Amino acid sequence: MSTPRPRFGRRPRVAFVTTLIVALFAALPALRATAQDATPMAGEAGITSEAWGEADGEQVSLYTLSNANGMEVKITNYGGIITSVVVPDRDGNMESVALGFDNLDDYLEGHPYFGNITGRYANRIARGTFRIDDKNYHLPLNNGENSLHGGEKGFDKVVWAAEEVNGNGGVGVKLSRVSPDMEEGYPGNLTVDVTYTLTDNNEIRIDYHATTDKPTIVNLTNHTYWNLAGEGSGTIEHHMLTLKAGNYTPVDATLIPTGEIAPVAGTPMDFTTQHAIGERIRDDFEQLVIGHGYDHNYVLDRSSPDDNSLIVAATVEEPESGRTLTISTTEPGIQFYSGNFLDATEIGASGKMYRQGDGFALETQHFPDSPNQPDFHSTLLEPGDEFNSTTIYALSVS
Repeated sequence: MSTPRPRFGRRPRVAFVTTLIVALFAALPALRATAQDATPMAGEAGITSEAWGEADGEQVSLYTLSNANGMEVKITNYGGIITSVVVPDRDGNMESVALGFDNLDDYLEGHPYFGNITGRYANRIARGTFRIDDKNYHLPLNNGENSLHGGEKGFDKVVWAAEEVNGNGGVGVKLSRVSPDMEEGYPGNLTVDVTYTLTDNNEIRIDYHATTDKPTIVNLTNHTYWNLAGEGSGTIEHHMLTLKAGNYTPVDATLIPTGEIAPVAGTPMDFTTQHAIGERIRDDFEQLVIGHGYDHNYVLDRSSPDDNSLIVAATVEEPESGRTLTISTTEPGIQFYSGNFLDATEIGASGKMYRQGDGFALETQHFPDSPNQPDFHSTLLEPGDEFNSTTIYALSVS
């Protein structure tokens, strides 16, 4: 014999529903907080953050930016490092295409500038010396007889203040710091902002801004190493590169520009039409011998020396995955580095070692050693003036 069901009259059911609605409204604040803290799903743009350790007694965070296409970029406020860039190949397979680590300790132990902000002066300054207003300034020599990427403790080795932002068509992180007067030998208190934005067009937009209270020199860039077949997948020599640059700046034996601006035509330095990175990398050409491959500044083709519009500087295609990287910039130059000094001492996030030529960097910049080269674009920043620069890394599939 079945047990009779209790029957609810009309008035008790109304009371029950009313109670339920009141409870739901009371829970809304907690539900909203949970939704804000949740990791965005594919098809949903958003940003999350997590504690990632400590450096120099300061807390370090890791930020994850996601867009509506499922692209994901991880950035830490230690050194402004892009630790991971996850994008699909032509079949929809998701992989990170940026070399790097999955933990802070590996970065703290030292690395060859994986994904970080380089400054106060990116690239090399000859003999660590430059002159402003009849005064000589001396920098640490951390690259043989020269200074490289801001010195012994450049912008890549400090904790930046971080703020989540929305704008420029996406979500992002604004990193800020004041580089104090004479930090690493550079004059002036330099106030710097670097904003990373991930857009729904699969673009990583980087906006640089700086001001100073004394005349100083500034050259800022990002030093991400790319492998469009996937981080840890092996050589990048089959990647197809195009550079919008008919000239480059040859270097001496210490990789300091000679001051010459030379045409690329007729040399293995020519990427004005598409070539595989490894196609001519072993040619008997003096500049390739000096650099152990490509490690050279290219002079971007612009309408005039004063043109600082946003132009396409480089395109890289990886044939098997179909992934394509297009780089646009307001800068006058771009450093093409073919990963010549990766030496298998770094084990990446994939658990695989990085060997020579397993990643490439394309660093948008003013020219190396510009303070000592009168024919190069000036990198002098005066009080009352502003340093502004934009670079966009756009990922797509062919």
